[in-house]
Amino acid sequence: MSVLAIDAGTTGVTALVVTEAGLVAGRGYQEFRQYFPQPGWVEHLPEDIWQATLTASREAIEAAAGSASPVTCIGITNQRETAVIWDRQTLAAPRRAIVWQDRRTARLCDALRGAGHEPRITELTGLRLDPYFTGTKLTWLAEHDQAVWQGLADGPLVAGTVDSYLIARMTAGARHVTDASNASRTLLFDITSGAWSAELCDLLRVPLRALPEVVPSTGIVAQTAPGSFLGLALPVAGLAGDQQAALFGQGCFRPGDTKCTYGTGSFVLTNTGPDIVRSAAGLLSTVAWMDASGALTYALEGSVFVTGAAVQWLRDGLGLLDNAAQSEALARSVPDSGGVVFVPALTGLGAPDWDPDARGAIFGITRGTTRAHVVRATLEAIAFEVRDVADLMLDGAAPGGSVLRADGGASGNDLLMQLQADQLQIPVERPVIGETTALGAAFLAGLATGTWSSTSELAGAWRLDRRFSPGPRDDAGYARWRQAVNRVKGWATPAGPAGN
Repeated sequence: MSVLAIDAGTTGVTALVVTEAGLVAGRGYQEFRQYFPQPGWVEHLPEDIWQATLTASREAIEAAAGSASPVTCIGITNQRETAVIWDRQTLAAPRRAIVWQDRRTARLCDALRGAGHEPRITELTGLRLDPYFTGTKLTWLAEHDQAVWQGLADGPLVAGTVDSYLIARMTAGARHVTDASNASRTLLFDITSGAWSAELCDLLRVPLRALPEVVPSTGIVAQTAPGSFLGLALPVAGLAGDQQAALFGQGCFRPGDTKCTYGTGSFVLTNTGPDIVRSAAGLLSTVAWMDASGALTYALEGSVFVTGAAVQWLRDGLGLLDNAAQSEALARSVPDSGGVVFVPALTGLGAPDWDPDARGAIFGITRGTTRAHVVRATLEAIAFEVRDVADLMLDGAAPGGSVLRADGGASGNDLLMQLQADQLQIPVERPVIGETTALGAAFLAGLATGTWSSTSELAGAWRLDRRFSPGPRDDAGYARWRQAVNRVKGWATPAGPAGN
């Protein structure tokens, strides 16, 4: 038996056919367009995501033909927090999706915070008031897109995250569902009860009737309609937000197990088991997954918004790189960053600073600065950003482990992984299969359908590619980094940068 894993990410969709041995027999990938209609706004066309899903899935299945057993089920993982609206009958989307990176609701969050609502929201959701999360994106519609909001309130429109939208398309509209891990990222889900909160829906003006049914992360939750999905009638049996799926795919099944995914952003998650661990230092409490019985496993998360996207910006925005892979060789061509510090707050700052009005900046430029110094400073910034949140976990905010498991595209950069081990002063382990987000979706689906019997069997399927042992730590560089971060805070506010 094989599993089709679909990873609907921020810039493209990856599909893998995963065998019983935990190996990738076929792979497909399709990018889709990003829209930036105003500064701080990020949008996607839902139809683009759907077409990319079809293309990537077809490629993966065709690539696996003859080398793997037939696909028997589907696992889905997705960019979280993105708000998608579509018509329940026609499945057409009346507007572009508002992406998790979008900052348009910063003032709305300020108003809710000023009215004293944040402590209650945090108590129920484990989150904080930030434009990152789905709920205020839907509130924004009530104020700025009345026709769509009215369609949600009493018309044919429904709302969900990307997973919900894809399942609606796969099932020809038969199912409107999401799993608990995705629901826990919306500001609308009570993580203690494992259900939507009528109180929060009322506060954020989100019609409860428009939200999806919450289902387990592992278990058969839908059946694809052949006429809609590549002629296939397959059970959808695994479902999780991308970072929770990566935690599962990395075999982090025990409390204290920790991973970091280096993608568009970087996300450090620590498994906290059946306990909700609260943090006063900028970390988030979130649902890791829900099992078939409805029992919840929780995680503590540090969300860094821009890491791999910073390398992409060097390539596409500044033209300093021909491709992302070139960053390692160029950064190695200089012994250090030459005093250059880059704060890639291109869409604000996430954990632990949480400032949607921060903006990116490069400090320390001299006449001797070259593009190699800027590229190296970018890799150092990624390591510093992850240290910002990992230190909080490893220093007692959560039962932190003695190793960090790394995955995602940028984990293939050996220099970055060594810098990370140096900064954290613990080993960093990179698996053979770096696409652990998709692998986690496959594992969740395969557990539900008998491809694998237990998490113990899955833990044995995890394979080490390379272990990076820590060397000397550049604490002076980290101190400069923190100084630079403090200077970019509040930059986009009318009053200008904080402290100036």
